[in-house]
Amino acid sequence: MKTSKDNFEIVKSDQEWREILTPEQFNVLRKHGTERAFTSPLDKTYDQGTYVCGGCGQPLFTSETKYDSKTGWPSFYAPIEGAIATSVDRSLFMTRTEVHCSRCGGHLGHVFSDGPAPTGQRYCMNGVSLKFLPQEDS
Repeated sequence: MKTSKDNFEIVKSDQEWREILTPEQFNVLRKHGTERAFTSPLDKTYDQGTYVCGGCGQPLFTSETKYDSKTGWPSFYAPIEGAIATSVDRSLFMTRTEVHCSRCGGHLGHVFSDGPAPTGQRYCMNGVSLKFLPQEDS
């Protein structure tokens, strides 16, 4: 798994990110902020589709791995292979595993080991860092 110390394919200045992201997206994706729990409409979205990075559009999670963690943030038990990078976050007087987009390095949320089978992982993501692309009916 890639760590956030690796070089990312997409690199922009803060000004360039500010031009394409909303202030909330910039705070979360680029400044490691956290949206308030239960504020993202994506928390209760269960349609078929793909969740992509709000910064660069890389596919990150599929609806098949989404579940209701009852935490107030969109949660998944597994990412798309190669889609994420991680780093150690020691803020808030604890040690957590921070999750980033492997393509642009955007902060997505954190991963915890209290998720459901088959992985036991809970990828607790900020909804503002994601965009949902519904699956088109064929």
